[in-house]
Amino acid sequence: MKQPLRFYPVGLLCLVSLNWACSTHHDATAPDLLKANLDTTVSPGSDFFTYANGNWIKKHPIPASESNWSIGKEVQNEIYDRLRVINEEATQAKATKGSNQQKIGDFYASGMDSTRIDQQGIQPLRTELNQIDAIRSAQDVKAVIAHLQTIGVNSLVNVFVNQDFKDSEKMALYLWQGGLGLPNRDYYVNTDSRTVGIRKEYIQHVSKMFGLMGQAPALAKQNSERVMNLETKLAKASRKLADLRDPYANYNKMAVSELPKLMPGTDWKTWLNQMSINNLDTVIVGQPEFYKEASRQLSANSLDDWKAYLTWHLLNSYATTLSRPIDQENFHFYGTIMQGSTEQRPRWKRVLDQEESAMGEVLGQLFVKDYFSPKTKERYETMVDNVVDAFRDHIKKLDWMSADTKEKALSKLNKIKKKVGYPDKWKDFSDLQIDRSSYAQNVMRGRQWWNNYWISKLGKPVDRTEWAMTPQTYNAYYNSSNNEIVLPAAIFAIPGLKDEDADDALIYGYAGASTIGHELTHGFDDEGSQFDEKGNLRNWWTKTDRTLFDLKVAQIVKQFDQYVVLDSMHVNGRATAGENIADLGGIVIALDAFKKTDQYKKGEKISGLTPTQRYFLGYALGWQGHQRDQRLAQQILTDVHAPANLRVNGPFSDVPEFYQAFNVRQGQALWRPDSLRVTIW
Repeated sequence: MKQPLRFYPVGLLCLVSLNWACSTHHDATAPDLLKANLDTTVSPGSDFFTYANGNWIKKHPIPASESNWSIGKEVQNEIYDRLRVINEEATQAKATKGSNQQKIGDFYASGMDSTRIDQQGIQPLRTELNQIDAIRSAQDVKAVIAHLQTIGVNSLVNVFVNQDFKDSEKMALYLWQGGLGLPNRDYYVNTDSRTVGIRKEYIQHVSKMFGLMGQAPALAKQNSERVMNLETKLAKASRKLADLRDPYANYNKMAVSELPKLMPGTDWKTWLNQMSINNLDTVIVGQPEFYKEASRQLSANSLDDWKAYLTWHLLNSYATTLSRPIDQENFHFYGTIMQGSTEQRPRWKRVLDQEESAMGEVLGQLFVKDYFSPKTKERYETMVDNVVDAFRDHIKKLDWMSADTKEKALSKLNKIKKKVGYPDKWKDFSDLQIDRSSYAQNVMRGRQWWNNYWISKLGKPVDRTEWAMTPQTYNAYYNSSNNEIVLPAAIFAIPGLKDEDADDALIYGYAGASTIGHELTHGFDDEGSQFDEKGNLRNWWTKTDRTLFDLKVAQIVKQFDQYVVLDSMHVNGRATAGENIADLGGIVIALDAFKKTDQYKKGEKISGLTPTQRYFLGYALGWQGHQRDQRLAQQILTDVHAPANLRVNGPFSDVPEFYQAFNVRQGQALWRPDSLRVTIW
């Protein structure tokens, strides 16, 4: 995935002004994007990422409102501009109540009405705040936790619906660890100065937020300490990032009647009913030890502790939709302290992000018919087929895998469903109620809609046509349970490049390797390889082959463990293994697909660059960007993706054709001896 189970909708639709890069023709008189980005003061064998992108980075400083800047941000900027026009037109239209245009216009208008938002203060949350104030028992605490789940506030527990990992034809309820205000457990337990400083800032931030609600300074401080104390105990019972990637270890199916063994004294049938979940016999518990600790905390903490904790999580979850002082303090901590941004992004962009979360497919329907034509869709579907063909050849030629396992691997590859551009069927948002009375309430109703949508799937057949990202999302994913790759329209966009200026080498590197080949390989990384062709968690390997594969995974883990990125912070090789395997697989597989094109066979240079050189530069273009140190530190602790420069330099140092294309020699930073070069797929 471009960013971070594998569903992470992030971002926003590619516009016609982005000029879809899919033609095989190249205009020799046009400026060459790859050539223009080069920093020729850097040797390709020393730091290929900077060599490929350095000139672009010099010319594109990170805006004050951003924690990073990249090619993906440039794509999103053009998307934002078009969405803004559509939304502003919708606010002026006299659209029929209940229509998509009415919902878009009213949502946007409510978010842009900062005067009304400031006047309302925290009143949009008054019903929930009153429920918290009325808590008189542990049962009341659980009832409030249940209600907050239905409006998108994961306090104490994290409950969601997904396909059953071991029976992909059924939807299941998962109980996961959660309930933290900082990104994950490491922020509560690590002892380095950077993380200790963030903990201190966090306590101050929570106290300030309580103060903005009207609490006296002494009470606000006391409540912030209550929150930190409770969250720290939950964090210590939470699993590490790498441990959450083990599908077997995080799959513990239990009858609902057995759940009191984890949380004695909790009537789970009643608790689930309070979450609008009825008639459920079994659940899948991700981390049983977390729920045991949650049970202990329900008994060990006072009602005042729980009131402070639940108030904080409610306020924190809706802070960006509330009055300016609350919104700005929220940005100060999560934007400035955590990620280094010094000013807020424009309000209209932030409102569009909330609208995307609430009803992104409503927007998607309006765009694809104009900005991602059936002809363009067909072109990229053909490229997907070409990369699959190359992957098939790779599997057949593997020297470490037995014939029996190869047969099963090929069966899985052949059954991967390819979704390109946009869904064939759109979600129906007709019962989502949106008006102009309250921005926070619109966001809340959107979250309730999604909660009801997912809960309604329990006990029903799995809809395998569904997409977990909108067409306007600059991202992609592989879904193990569906054995599918999903490639939204926006992921193929290259800002500033016209169709006629995009050669195959660039496209196969940019889209074929970093997206198509990458997502296909996720079906065969250390996690995806544990699911069969039907999407079920089941071992289909011979014991010997699995052992050999695990040894290869250990090699890439060791390689990335050695990369130091900031201060003394290393990449987490175990946590990032799946993405690193997918990067390497995508590069070598799409390269072989490219070798079958006329451009590769002719070998003609463009702007002094050979077809193979342009292929590697095209891949590096997909990771073009840079970020602030604060955001980089957060990525290392919370993200299963390595930093962008290492997603280029790391796998390239394992690819023989890279050495040949750029004459990489022993003694240069990217040179690795043959014995240490990782080969998997």
